[in-house]
Amino acid sequence: MTQTAQHHIEFQPHAAAGQVLNQEALAFLGALHQRFDGRRRELLQARQQRQQRLDAGELPDFLADTAEIRAGDWKISPLPQDLQDRRVEITGPVDRKMVINALNSGAKMFMADFEDANSPTWANCLEGQANLMDAVRRTISLEQGGKSYKLNDTTATLLVRPRGLHLTEKHATLNGEALSGSLFDFGLYAYHNAQECVSRGTGLYFYIPKLESHLEARWWNDVFTFTEDQLGLKRGTIRATVLIETIVAAFEMDEILYELREHSAGLNCGRWDYIFSFIKKFRSREDKILPDRAVVTMATPMMQNYSKLAIQTCHKRGAPAIGGMSAFIPVKGDEAKNEQAFEQVRIDKEREANNGHDGTWVAHPGMVQLATEVFNRLMPAPNQIDSDKQKDIHITAADLLTPPQGKITQAGVDMNVDVSLQYLAAWLSGRGAVPIHNLMEDAATAEISRAQLWQWAHRNQHTDEGTPITSERLTHLIDTYAERLGQEQQGNAEKLKEAAGLLKTLVQQDQFEEFLTLPGYTKLS
Repeated sequence: MTQTAQHHIEFQPHAAAGQVLNQEALAFLGALHQRFDGRRRELLQARQQRQQRLDAGELPDFLADTAEIRAGDWKISPLPQDLQDRRVEITGPVDRKMVINALNSGAKMFMADFEDANSPTWANCLEGQANLMDAVRRTISLEQGGKSYKLNDTTATLLVRPRGLHLTEKHATLNGEALSGSLFDFGLYAYHNAQECVSRGTGLYFYIPKLESHLEARWWNDVFTFTEDQLGLKRGTIRATVLIETIVAAFEMDEILYELREHSAGLNCGRWDYIFSFIKKFRSREDKILPDRAVVTMATPMMQNYSKLAIQTCHKRGAPAIGGMSAFIPVKGDEAKNEQAFEQVRIDKEREANNGHDGTWVAHPGMVQLATEVFNRLMPAPNQIDSDKQKDIHITAADLLTPPQGKITQAGVDMNVDVSLQYLAAWLSGRGAVPIHNLMEDAATAEISRAQLWQWAHRNQHTDEGTPITSERLTHLIDTYAERLGQEQQGNAEKLKEAAGLLKTLVQQDQFEEFLTLPGYTKLS
């Protein structure tokens, strides 16, 4: 272990440590940890207390004690120039090739992801920081497979997503305590790149994941203010887009924007984690069971209402409302499937643009042009903030909480097992964004899949074909799939076996595991 004297941060050695974990950066991380980690832990405890109330029958609703904020006439601080047109954003992990290709993709924005698209190995997290340092300075390049990669003259604007509040960085400790993954990812990027970004006429731009309340947004706002003061930055140099990807945060969108108003860059509909959150928060309720994952699309009333409320809320406050991820990727070698994938993306993006979203997400460079064409056609202005779309809708709590109708099928059960196993095996191997069945999957879709398996088994559900869904049947199915996939993917058999062990534990145990990445992280190097 390497140690710094001032803050006693110890960290695992790595080739990138000298560049990323210098004394000044570690001192800044130490200051962030000492000032904010106690409150982070309190916020996580508040999440658990709220879950207990939900388990006891409470349902989320718009908060009575913040009604004045919702009724007030206020707006976020004006957007900087390079955040006014966000019509297409590409997301992906922080590995070097992805960073270059995403910045060159033709998208307006690139969200470099330390969270759900990143398997948080020590190497990935440190090398990711080094990659972003080089990207900000425009010196990033790569020689791989006989090809040379470097940045084009015009590139996407960079945004960074740190890990959620629940995750720690076990490879770096302060006085024996693991650092917060959120503060580690945020703090290193901010410290190393603040002055460089400002000198280039831009700012420090972030995506904040998994928020569950405006009090968590307040915590982040305090982190931003402290950072600006420590690094000598003007107020508002840091801007953050909050992902509304928990069912409870959907009831506090106004309040979240209000807490972050000096630092806000709007909201995003993180649709996959939102579905996972719905399952997780209502895991004890028989009346909130979701059908097959494939049925819970953005065309269902529950998801449409959530999207439209985000648009209404953001535009009232002068903020952009960014649409969600379409996970479809180009299909090589099968023109019919490829055309079908492109048509699915086109329909999804047309729905978002027509509803009033100011931009959208894609997971693959091959989808950037299609999404751009849709938004160019339906949104000729830089954004739709001043439009009247969704201005007069009235979304109730019931509109957000009524699950869509649909069936639980054996094919849906099988798909959840298949996707969970393949994703977990890749994640345990150090890959966080994984193409599976022509979709780019990240941790969120694996979370939905394993959460549905747990919910269906523990709430005594049957498939539409009449088969009871039990832990025993799921255990047998997991073993069967792991063996079959191991034969198909010879070099991956051991990781699939490890993934099967983790998935069986997640599905069988009586206590629902809050995030699969928590037990999974113990297995990462």
